[in-house]
Amino acid sequence: MLEKLIIQRTLRVPASTGTAGDGTAVARQLDAALLGVGFSASRALLEHIGTLAPAPAMDLAATVVSAVRELVGDHVQHNAYFIDFPHGVPDTVEFWTDRLRAAVLTGGGTATDGQLRDAVASGGVNLLALPGYGAYQHTYAELLAAHDDLVTAAGDRVTVLRLGDTVDVESERLYLDLAGGTTPHGEADLALLSELTVACLDGVQPAEIPVRENRAVLNGIRLVLGRPLVAVDTVTDVLRLACQVSDGDVSLVTPTRFRAFRRPERRMLLAALDRVVAANPNKLADVVRYAERWKRLGERLHPHEYGQWPHAQAVFAVARGEQRVPGLAGRAEAAIRAGTIGPAASVLSAAPGLLLRSADRLLRLASPSERSAVVEAVTGALGSASGRVLLSLREHVDNRLTPASARMYVGRSRRAWVGPDERPTLPAGLVAELSALLDTEIGTRLPEPLRPLVVDPEVLDVALPLSGKATESGFAVLPRGSRASVSGELLRFFTYWRQAGRRTDHDLSVLLLDEGFHSAGQVSWTNYHHDGVVHSGDITDATNGATEFVDVPLTVQGSYVVPQVYVYAGESFDEVAESMFGYQTRTREQRGAPFDARTVRARSHLRGQGRVALPMVFAKGEQGWQAVWLHLYLRGRPSFNRVEDNTFTTADRVRALVERRYLTVSYLVDRWRTRGEVTMWDGRMPDEPVTFVGIEAPGDLPDGSEAYTLDRLGELIPE
Repeated sequence: MLEKLIIQRTLRVPASTGTAGDGTAVARQLDAALLGVGFSASRALLEHIGTLAPAPAMDLAATVVSAVRELVGDHVQHNAYFIDFPHGVPDTVEFWTDRLRAAVLTGGGTATDGQLRDAVASGGVNLLALPGYGAYQHTYAELLAAHDDLVTAAGDRVTVLRLGDTVDVESERLYLDLAGGTTPHGEADLALLSELTVACLDGVQPAEIPVRENRAVLNGIRLVLGRPLVAVDTVTDVLRLACQVSDGDVSLVTPTRFRAFRRPERRMLLAALDRVVAANPNKLADVVRYAERWKRLGERLHPHEYGQWPHAQAVFAVARGEQRVPGLAGRAEAAIRAGTIGPAASVLSAAPGLLLRSADRLLRLASPSERSAVVEAVTGALGSASGRVLLSLREHVDNRLTPASARMYVGRSRRAWVGPDERPTLPAGLVAELSALLDTEIGTRLPEPLRPLVVDPEVLDVALPLSGKATESGFAVLPRGSRASVSGELLRFFTYWRQAGRRTDHDLSVLLLDEGFHSAGQVSWTNYHHDGVVHSGDITDATNGATEFVDVPLTVQGSYVVPQVYVYAGESFDEVAESMFGYQTRTREQRGAPFDARTVRARSHLRGQGRVALPMVFAKGEQGWQAVWLHLYLRGRPSFNRVEDNTFTTADRVRALVERRYLTVSYLVDRWRTRGEVTMWDGRMPDEPVTFVGIEAPGDLPDGSEAYTLDRLGELIPE
């Protein structure tokens, strides 16, 4: 399992330590099997498999094929309701009339128009329960038999898999990268980090663990195994740890129901609290923010039984209101309420990250005479804040010159809501001053390239991965706000879901918007056709899994194409056994089954909170179409969600995100240009070792080169 996760995360195949022999036949079979799903093995990987005995070679090949098929969504059967899709899909009214006739005359014959009108007028007709509706009328094998083999095209995807080190070395490398990362991880990477922590517990440990959620994951394993805790320096670190081992929310966004703790675990948690508060009693101020959760945790830890740790007992006294501790944020808020913004900034200077996150508000509230004091405080905090906070502020001020069409708020669960932007804009001179200060500080923190820097132009529009919470796991998935050019003549969206226990109906829909973000039409289960866009048919039960498709020719009228997935009935995205979204690109002449892994450009999991998913939007510009990643979820209704009911809500969120300016890789490249030469990759292989930055690394980079690809872009974020 760990080998498979490493392959999916890094596109590197851990080298086998199996018996040597002649596995050349297996290597040839693997190469052919990989090409069938849009992958290719590097020469080194094929040579390695060729040196193994047939049995270990076959084991490694089977692991590789299984891993990449899951990665692109080819591990399940993607059937379509209409067997001839995208051809042979009837007119929507014609289809419903046909289903209604079948319901009226269950014994055979032909229903008259009068009989159909009487049936509808009676009010007893459930359209979704009509005979033959919502369930496959053919097997997957029959669907494949009805379609020709895929006609390959020059632009079809081929993703290269490379040979890595042994699984132990690859595990340690990935463990150190994840544990020591400077940005918060998403759910999938946190789960992977937990697996790797178990495997690497006795090996090399990261020198620093800057992200506190990572600390909680590592310490959760150490707590259960009775190992000393690491990097606990705030009381909130202990609270996160308790949430982690209780299978709760380590980000503390939602409350956790704490489990019972064994006595050794209680002693470790209380001892850690005691050490933190004894070293700095001001840390008690952090307790107030999560007072109710500390009370619940106290019911599980029984701190009154452990008199040897009085500082730990003080934590729970503060939570119960028996002891008052003035907090930094509270003192700053009191100063703001009193109208003294300069002193408020001075108070927040003790917490540089908090000060920079509050900079916009302070600058808006400050009088002209106080504004210089706020800028001075911000300038003094730049050297102490994390690189991620600096980049976040740089992106923020870049969007404060003009009022936003709407202000969008996105939580860590990727739930989005929109409100009016009532903030006054910041003066252009102030924005320029702050931008220059941030550019200088960020530039000095970027690592000095030890080799010539070569950058693939395709990566320049990828948004900097400032948080793993702003993305989903999957294949070729980019952070929110990233843009990628779209080739081909036809977009094909697909969503697959498999229910866990109760009947579940997810619906794939497409909303078309004009250049003013007004509705220009839709395609869904209520409207199979519009301007060349075609729906594959509605599936209402996913006991064994179900797939819906939508084809969109890139000649479609409209400036924005917005695929969406609605929970019409049953289990939500985080309740189903499996749920995914992806898109393929094809030429108009390409035949083949509705789903073929070789044409999949991206595939993401759908695991957010909400009843409506907005994975991405496709925008038409002067240079053609671009895919823009959204990774948003809307609350929606408890059931019966439809695209017609969410047009304005969706358009508002799409507009707010598309019009926002994101910091991309090109920003870091511009900073590097001030320190040395940067070469744009033109497809030709360099003659000397280089540092390569791109979506994927080209094959056969010179020995000694280092590649920062999609899985490593987070490492470019300065500390």
